[in-house]
Parts: sequence; C-alpha cells; structure tokens
Amino acid sequence: MTAVCFRNASSVLSMAKNARSLALGTRYASSRVKADFVKLTTPNGFTYEQPTGLFINNEFVKAHGGETILVEDPATAKKIVEVQSGTKEDVNYAVDCAEKAFKSSWSTCDPKERSRVLLKLADLVEQRKELIASIESMDNGKALRLARGDVGIVIDFLRSSAGYADKLDGRAINTGDGYVNYTIREPVGVCGQIIPWNFPLMMLSWKIAPAIAAGNTVILKPASPTPLNALYFASLCKEAGIPAGVVNIIPGPGRAVGETLTTHPKIRKIAFTGSTGTGKGIAIKAAESNLKKVTLELGGKSAHLVFNDANLEKTLPNLVNGIFLNAGQICSSGSRIYVQEGIYDKLLPAFKKYVEENISVGSPFVESNFQGAINNKMQFDTIMNYIAIGKEEGAKVLTGGKRVGEEGYFIRPTIFYDVNEDMRIVKEEIFGPVVTISKFKDIDEVVAMANDSEFGLGAGIETENVSTALKVSKMLKAGTVWVNTYNDFHASVPFGGCKQSGYGSEMGIEAFESYTSVKAVRIKIE
Repeated sequence: MTAVCFRNASSVLSMAKNARSLALGTRYASSRVKADFVKLTTPNGFTYEQPTGLFINNEFVKAHGGETILVEDPATAKKIVEVQSGTKEDVNYAVDCAEKAFKSSWSTCDPKERSRVLLKLADLVEQRKELIASIESMDNGKALRLARGDVGIVIDFLRSSAGYADKLDGRAINTGDGYVNYTIREPVGVCGQIIPWNFPLMMLSWKIAPAIAAGNTVILKPASPTPLNALYFASLCKEAGIPAGVVNIIPGPGRAVGETLTTHPKIRKIAFTGSTGTGKGIAIKAAESNLKKVTLELGGKSAHLVFNDANLEKTLPNLVNGIFLNAGQICSSGSRIYVQEGIYDKLLPAFKKYVEENISVGSPFVESNFQGAINNKMQFDTIMNYIAIGKEEGAKVLTGGKRVGEEGYFIRPTIFYDVNEDMRIVKEEIFGPVVTISKFKDIDEVVAMANDSEFGLGAGIETENVSTALKVSKMLKAGTVWVNTYNDFHASVPFGGCKQSGYGSEMGIEAFESYTSVKAVRIKIE
C-alpha cells in the first residue's frame, strides 16, 4: 500500500510541475520578442539573411532565457553566428501553438491542400538549392558536392511525401452479412522530433515531411552544432504557406529542449536520430510520460561484404561511398569490410591506391575535395582517439591514420587491416573516416561475423552472382542491404534499423505508419 501511495504522490508532483511549466509557456506567449536576421556570406560567395531566432507559430522569436548557441565553421573552427537557444518554456509555448494548429483545419482539411503546400516548399528549396547546399557545407563541414546531393534528396522526398498526403486511406473489411467494417488512418497529433548534426537538412525533411503530410503538427530540435539550415528551411515553410503552428523549430540543449519534447504530456509522438545510448533514454522517458509513439534511428557498425567474384572496378568506389562519404559520419557507414580470401591480397593494394588517388581532403568549398571536415572538435577528438586505440591493439594501417593540416577538423581516410573481431575498432561505432578490413572463407563464416554486432542498420554485398546476393541479403540482420552500391538512398525506399540500431522507418510509405493511428469502425446492420 505504501508503494502505491508513493507512486501516486510522485505522479501528482509530476503533474503539478508540468502544470507550472505549461503556465510559464502560456505567459511567454504574450511577451515574445522577435529575433534578428543576420546577413551572412558563405565561403563561395552567397550572401543571404540568416534567421537566428526560434521559429514558433510562423515567427522567429528570442528565447525565453535569452541564451544563445555559438555556431562555428568546422573547416576553420571559427565563429559563424550565434542563434537563440530554446528553453522548456519555449517548448511549452510551441506545443500550445502546434496543438491549436492541429485542432484547427490542418488535421481535417482536404489532404490535397497539405500536398499543395509541400509541393510549393519543394519548389522553393529547388529554386535556392545552391544557396542551401552552401549553408549546409558551411555549417556542417561536408563537401559541397555531397551537400548538393543531400538537397536533391530533400527535394525528391518533399514531393514524394506530398504524393502520399491524399493516399493514406483505410480499408473495407468483409465479415459477412450483417455488418459494415472499415478502418480510418488518422494523424496522431503534435509530434516532437530530434535530429543529429551529420545530415541536418536531410534528416529534417525525413522527419517533417511525412508528419505534416499526414496532418500532424511538429516541433523539431536541430542539433546544436548545425541549426542554420533548419532555421532557413523554417522561413521557406512560412513562404510556402504552411499555416502558423504547423512547423516549429527550436534549437537548444538536449537537457532543456529535447527532454521537454520527450516528456511533454501533449506530444503524442517522438522521432529521434542519434546515438543508441540517448535513444534508449528517450524510449524510456517517452513511455513513462504518456506512452508516446516512438521511432528511433540509432547507431551502426555495418558490414560490407566483398566476394571473390566481385567486379573490383565497381567495388572500389562502392567501398569508398560506404565509409568515406561524409567523412564516415553516417550511421549506416560500411565501417567493417569483409573480403573473401581469394581476392583479399588483390583488393588491399588496389583499395589503398584508389583511396590515395581519389579522395582529397580539405575545404568543403573546393570542388575537387571528396571529404570535408569533421563536424566538431569533440567528434574529431573521438575519432583520433579510436585511431590511436587501433594502433595500440595491433591493427595494421594500410593508409591514413593522421589529421590533415592544423586548422579545422580534417582527418585522412584511414584503413586498418589484419584486425581481429575482438578489437574495439571492429566492435564500436567510430563515426568517422575509419574502416577495418577482415578476411573470410565462405558465406556462413562471413554472415556470422557480420551479424556478430549489437547494431543492425545497414549492410553491403559486392558480388556478380545473383544467387549469392539474394541468399546473403536474406541472412544478414540489417534494416537495409545494398547490393553493388552503398549509402544509396531513394525517397520511396524505407530506411531504418533493427537490434540496437532502433525501430521504425524513414521514407517510403512505411514512414507514415508512425505518424498515423488506425481506427476501426464496425456497424451492425439491422
């Protein structure tokens, strides 16, 4: 009996805290101050007006606490600008605005209207795609040509989501005479969304587009190191005619903005992309608060399998895209390469030569550079520490293993070989341009090694044999298996993980499952 009373007391205390916090958010609504736009010039010469405020209810406003986030250029480690840093009170106000928008016509309007504004938003992104790609490179540190590819995926996905807006139908169910049965797909309500710094714009679109296409409203927290394109995108949302309160974007620390989104009683769904450890905490808090729907896209340590019959000319660029694209800062990176023994001795020197001749590292705005900067100093230090660990563990360095230059956060593509499966560099996610190469004999051995991981996000297969591709694809425990390609995304193809890489899907029709709920209607006919 005592335990029950204690839980009830805790629940009452929690409700009281939420009530006080919500009241603060309501009071803040009447005293918000508009935030400034700052004129910035990207390193390749685009001058534009950068929003610096929180985007709430179609306005850029100053944070309740008046604190800011310093945004730096990873290529130079120098300041770009400061933006407003949100608080719990800001989130509460945004939730009120989002709930009001949801309960108005947004969730019940003709889906073609939601489709129309998403298509308009895609057009606006396309019209400014070179500027947006430049902002992404400046803010994130990735090579400009990669950023252009990201923007292209964003445009395609916005249009794809718009196409689904009026197709989220239910179904008729035949249970014999006497009844009419059907289902309805309905939006879940206000959605909280938290994205990482490695693909700021792409992850934003993967979260926002299906949510609002289905009739939900959203509050999104961008990663603190990379808020610039999220805020610029917000300005385009308003220009496209998305109503006030439907899209809200609040940069800020996880302990304030992220945790409030996760535990808020009026938020019905939380989507998170980031580390496995943080994702576990979010799942627990979301369940304890109000049993929110949750989707998690978490860490990875993906295996890339190269069989004896692989075409080396095609395989080498696939291996590079698998691990060195975006400087290895991709959750699905093929950071464990397994090479069949018949081709192992041939592949090693060929891979070394290909990497050294084709991957130039440096300023994201030099068109010939394949790899730009690591996004932030903390991640740079983490990667360099793992490189040191690999050397201490006895792994051999085929190429790389060093930083590039003294300014900014650049690391040479690094390949370890003659590794064993117990090494930390084989087991743990490094999230950088570091890959290990191991040898295998047959399918059963390599599948066992590939699946011997707590992660299950991506995997790759290089083979000219269709039977091998189909058999091994079925055996691998991964959310996505690429065959004779890698990190190759399409708006219609779902992306997500299994095991400790999370659950739920981004993109494709599958993305809408977590942003809708199914209602069954059963009518008895007299």
